[in-house]
Amino acid sequence: MTLIKSISGIRGTIGGEAGENLTPLDIVKFTAAYASFIKTSTQEKRPRIVVGRDARISGAMVHRIITGTLSGMGCDVTDIGMATTPTTEIAVTKEDASGGIIITASHNPKQWNALKLLNSRGEFLNAGEGAEILRIADTEEFSFSSVDDLGMIIQKQYLHEHIQSVLSLALVDKDAIRAANFRVAIDCVNSVGGTAIPELLYALGVKEIFKLHCAPHGNFAHNPEPLPQHLTELSSLTRSSKADVGFAVDPDVDRLAVYCEDGEPFGEEYTLVAVSDYILQHTPGNTVSNLSSSRALRDVTLERGGEYQAAAVGEVNVVAKMKEVNAVIGGEGNGGIIYPASHYGRDALVGIALFLTYMAKSGKSPSQLKQSYPLYYMAKQKIELTPDINTDSVLEKMKEKFSHQQVTDIDGVKIDFADKWVHLRKSNTEPIIRIYSEARSQQEAEEIGKQIIDMIRELA
Repeated sequence: MTLIKSISGIRGTIGGEAGENLTPLDIVKFTAAYASFIKTSTQEKRPRIVVGRDARISGAMVHRIITGTLSGMGCDVTDIGMATTPTTEIAVTKEDASGGIIITASHNPKQWNALKLLNSRGEFLNAGEGAEILRIADTEEFSFSSVDDLGMIIQKQYLHEHIQSVLSLALVDKDAIRAANFRVAIDCVNSVGGTAIPELLYALGVKEIFKLHCAPHGNFAHNPEPLPQHLTELSSLTRSSKADVGFAVDPDVDRLAVYCEDGEPFGEEYTLVAVSDYILQHTPGNTVSNLSSSRALRDVTLERGGEYQAAAVGEVNVVAKMKEVNAVIGGEGNGGIIYPASHYGRDALVGIALFLTYMAKSGKSPSQLKQSYPLYYMAKQKIELTPDINTDSVLEKMKEKFSHQQVTDIDGVKIDFADKWVHLRKSNTEPIIRIYSEARSQQEAEEIGKQIIDMIRELA
């Protein structure tokens, strides 16, 4: 069992002893620390906080504790119930709230849950803000409100407003989508996407939807990370139903995986590439992705006359870099689309609407779109951390070993070779070192990754 406290929030497994797992006591302490931080930083005596959750089995329990704690801290709460992560982000700004808490462990298995913390812009807190909340939680420097100052809790639904905001985007053309008569297969892993994605598709004019795992009860039908090895049912359904495209999302619907009409995966790295290509054709400009994302985005951006920048891994880092370079589109290679014309957060609903518009306007199938992009292959491997592994020391030794290559160390160590790259970094959410590598063939990508793993074991 695990409890991971980081600047991006608190994440852990349900049950067990306090301080070692995500227990009610830990939830109260961290929520109270967040509320205290918001009250101090905004100087509001009665700030409003938006709370939304995915459909995890533990979600209702965690949700009740959080809303009760926020009320006990003198915060008013807009409770939007089961909602996608981007829906919650959008609700923060529409409510003119001081912050928000998203209850989701994203792609982690069902025994996990987490608190993701937002600022008044509906964006994730930065490193300094997260560190301050950890400090408050550790020292328990918070004070609960008296009975006359308890916060009020109101309930609202924001999915409709989220969908309407997607439909209102200038580069989303629902008339073109409707005219294309697309047949769409979806896998929503028995979470909130099971409600949100069909509603979006119907609003876009898609009449034929082939559904997998759309009941939002939280018993995930398969590993919830939207990777090809977990989406074999969607692959088969897309092919057998003669669907034009298949879509899969993770439990909180901020990641989007696309399947081609022949049942082959489009590639999670290429979700961002394709959507960016469409955006850049109409609004030329710059793009951003993280260090672990495919070079294909760089290639497409340069071809369209823009500039590409890489950011440290983590949505908050990508968003900061996007604002710095005024990027028109950005995101992460795990299928996370961040489109500033909508909001600064990964949003699978926005991704689906833009991808379908691109298909409709170009007249191309997903496989035809994929063939038009530079072809790279990525390997994603990892090493479980043990107490005897000094990660910082290992990364420093790797940096020295490859000092003759182009090395970037803003987030772990990324080694850029002429025709491939390797990125190794300590995960923020799991006790592992991630090793991502990319090359012009799958074999070469896997081989360079394995070579790095062997080196790490020798240096550890």
